[in-house]
Amino acid sequence: MGKISENIKYLRKKKGLTQQQFADEIQIKRSLVGAYEEDRADPKYDLLIKLASFFDLSIDELINQKINDKYKPLPKANAANVRVLSITVDKDDKENIEFVPVKASAGYLNGYGDPEFVAALPKFSLPFFTQGTYRAFEIKGDSMLPLPSGAIIIAEYAENWADLKISDTAVIISKNDGVVYKRLGSKFKVDKGLKLVSDNAVYEPYAIEAEDILEIWKAKAFISTELPQPAAEPTIENLTSMMAQMQKSIGQLQKS
Repeated sequence: MGKISENIKYLRKKKGLTQQQFADEIQIKRSLVGAYEEDRADPKYDLLIKLASFFDLSIDELINQKINDKYKPLPKANAANVRVLSITVDKDDKENIEFVPVKASAGYLNGYGDPEFVAALPKFSLPFFTQGTYRAFEIKGDSMLPLPSGAIIIAEYAENWADLKISDTAVIISKNDGVVYKRLGSKFKVDKGLKLVSDNAVYEPYAIEAEDILEIWKAKAFISTELPQPAAEPTIENLTSMMAQMQKSIGQLQKS
């Protein structure tokens, strides 16, 4: 599994632990430590979580980065929000895609970290989404048109928010706004948070503080029962609204 065997061996020795001492620390058999370090076996997901926490790294770093004396840890999400992600797996120990419908959005804000709540969500799988952790969110409203209200966003869990790029679309879980789907108008910064932008120009961009963010899921695909329609002729109402927004934006630029 990537570079994990070398990383476990290096990190264990860096902590000054024998294989037996390390096995005792993480509560597994010493023979398993040997199997992991010699690349004869791969740790299960629940053990990966424990190993990442023990070494103070993300799972992605533990699996994919070559850890040595020169390695600089990847920037983490807001430290106040770092937590273990609750997931579910199928009978073959493969991660499910949990579905969060609109009616469950309010409950998700309180239960996103509760394994029982997550386990109770509807779940499914897609053959082309097998690497990574994914969740599906139903969106509502017209702020992200032409994506219609009721569309389902398939999104991948973003562990390192600093890796997200401007113009990425994502589902953001926040204390104040709950579950929202927006386009990123800025890079994430701990001291500034994020700027969120709607694809529908009628809605103004707004900022969200770092400490308000609980989770970010980067959009990868969408499912919709509403098929695309030919572009409609612009209405007087739409043109008026767009002109008003443009005038406001120009005014703000002139002031700055």
